Amino acid sequence: MEEARLEDVGSGLAPVSEGWFVVNVQEAAWLTNDAFGARCVFEGGMPVLRNRPDLPAHRFAQLGLTLQVLQPGQPSGLYHAETNQEDFLVLAGECLALVEGAERLLKAWDFLHCPPGTEHVFVGTGEGPCVIFMTGARTEEKETVYPRSDPALRRGAGVESETRSPAEAYSDLPHWQPKRPDSPLPS
Repeated sequence: MEEARLEDVGSGLAPVSEGWFVVNVQEAAWLTNDAFGARCVFEGGMPVLRNRPDLPAHRFAQLGLTLQVLQPGQPSGLYHAETNQEDFLVLAGECLALVEGAERLLKAWDFLHCPPGTEHVFVGTGEGPCVIFMTGARTEEKETVYPRSDPALRRGAGVESETRSPAEAYSDLPHWQPKRPDSPLPS
């Protein structure tokens, strides 16, 4: 197996070819969103390549991997359930996991396993940033539902009406932009 080619995409380095690679999170490509914090996605797909349309997209075939940084009060996205397994490990800080309508406080080194169909979202809590490592399986038949959830709505992480359309669920929210986080990562 060849080593992948990493390119500077404006917000850090991203792979633009197949192969193995090593990249430090401090040097990797990032996305930011005023509503949902910052993400290091480790892949060279959209929207990471938004400022570099000259480069070929490269996404991982079997796993999605994200390192998300949430500020207190910031949700990770919208309350949802996927037909694929997802797993989460809190690396630093604290967050509130909304899972199947229940609220669970998570702190560094807490792990959450979500079998397919588990409704969930995270909201940053505590005094500083929360860092969560997220991974999920990728299959061709993946479907996502955004159910109405009063606890999620109270935390700014829910939809008023259930939908299976990500475009509809996120229509009034800002898009992810290729940009490094303004504040440094917790050590």
